[in-house]
Amino acid sequence: MSFNSMLREQSETKNYEGAKAYALTPEMELYTAVVSTALSNNFYEDKSGRIYRIAELVKNVPHEFTAKLAVYARNEMNLRSVPLLLIVELAKIHNGDNLVARTVEKCVLRADEIMELLMCYQFRNAEQNSRKKLNHLSRQIQNGLQKAFNRFDEYQFAKYNRDNLEVKLRDALFLVHPKAKDDAQQLIFNKITDCNLEIPYTWETELSALGQQKFETPELKSAAFRQKWEELIISGRLGYMALLRNLRNILESKVSAEKVNIVVSILSNADQVAKSKQLPFRFLSAYRELKKINSPDTPFLMSALELAVKHSAANIEGFGADTSVLLACDVSGSMCSPVSPKSTVECYDIGLMLAMLLKRRCRRVVSGIFGDRWEVINMPSNNILQSATDLRKLDGKVGYSTNGFKVIDYLIKNKTIIDKVMFFTDCQMWNSTGSNNTFEKSWNRYRQIAPNAKLYIFDLAGYGQSPLRILNSGVYLIGGWSDKVFDILSAVDNGESAMEKIMSVEV
Repeated sequence: MSFNSMLREQSETKNYEGAKAYALTPEMELYTAVVSTALSNNFYEDKSGRIYRIAELVKNVPHEFTAKLAVYARNEMNLRSVPLLLIVELAKIHNGDNLVARTVEKCVLRADEIMELLMCYQFRNAEQNSRKKLNHLSRQIQNGLQKAFNRFDEYQFAKYNRDNLEVKLRDALFLVHPKAKDDAQQLIFNKITDCNLEIPYTWETELSALGQQKFETPELKSAAFRQKWEELIISGRLGYMALLRNLRNILESKVSAEKVNIVVSILSNADQVAKSKQLPFRFLSAYRELKKINSPDTPFLMSALELAVKHSAANIEGFGADTSVLLACDVSGSMCSPVSPKSTVECYDIGLMLAMLLKRRCRRVVSGIFGDRWEVINMPSNNILQSATDLRKLDGKVGYSTNGFKVIDYLIKNKTIIDKVMFFTDCQMWNSTGSNNTFEKSWNRYRQIAPNAKLYIFDLAGYGQSPLRILNSGVYLIGGWSDKVFDILSAVDNGESAMEKIMSVEV
């Protein structure tokens, strides 16, 4: 059976608001659950619930699909933890060939992911109500990790050699038993065994060492940290993500204008942006932190972030003047769930960011927000981060329900023909007005006046339901937080589905 046929066989169900919805096929549900999670609690489902649901779904989809989805999530969507969970669950049920080992090799791209994969394996294989122990390691995971060990040098191992991990690098070496590819690597393995890897020069180790020193006056301490930040900036060892996370610290340390220029040149460099593979909301988070700092350099850095995020959107195909687009951002209460425990970014923000990224690449756009009601908000297309920030300030303006049908009713009432209608939402559509209208009914009515219109639902939560039948009456579901969702959008417009895009991945 083709994926297209499978998607048409959706059964009716209820969403978390008790409204009519359609269950996704196991493949589609697994896809949306994986690409829209940082394995943290969200509004309707806690972390353990999401992990359990993913584990159950892996049992009900083809093994090859799980492997390809793991590689897609790691390499295309730039997710780290959830692909490792997929590998662990796949290893429990797959026997025979080396599919799991090949998947490990393509997903473990950083040295710390060796330990994280083992800790995930330990967590998921621990006996209930007993101490978690790592034993009976899957042979295929071991084979994949053996090749992963050959990928990293001493600096990369030392950078992630931390004592606070339950499975340490030395433990991983003894568990996996990798074979060194040459004499030089054998020396590195010996250093791991003897716990004498050279301490790496990183911003964390340098600042940690400085923080342990005692200073006679606060002025001397401030001067020392300013000098250290300037040294780190010049060194080139401060990675792109580290820069994003530390812009506030850099400004507060009052580094020189010359060093700020270096930071700006790195942040706004198109090649650096591409190599960094940052999720779009990382730029928004950094932008928000900058706005809090009263410094003459703040506007300069904010402009650099705007340029950086424009570079990140450069490969989004978008639509020209011959295509009209409507972008509807869900700002209901359930969208206000942080993407991770330490993050201030919520699904609400991700929807705004993705919408503004696409808006920049389109010529004719109607954009707005919906909750209790729908309101068109005209924003310039040029400043992505500022537009997302301004839209967030409208929190509460349209209420907190999820009356998505109001968006479609607006089009019907105004007899507006839109080619592509796009929703950025958690898909928990319902009707808070007391009428019997639904999102599905409104869309079916709209198709009578705009028979060629297409509806694209960007699922930002992955709860496993859709407000309409997918691929029915021009309806498509796309999941994820990355700008790579627009690659799926392009695939859909070229006749593919999200499932076919994933199945084209090589393992």
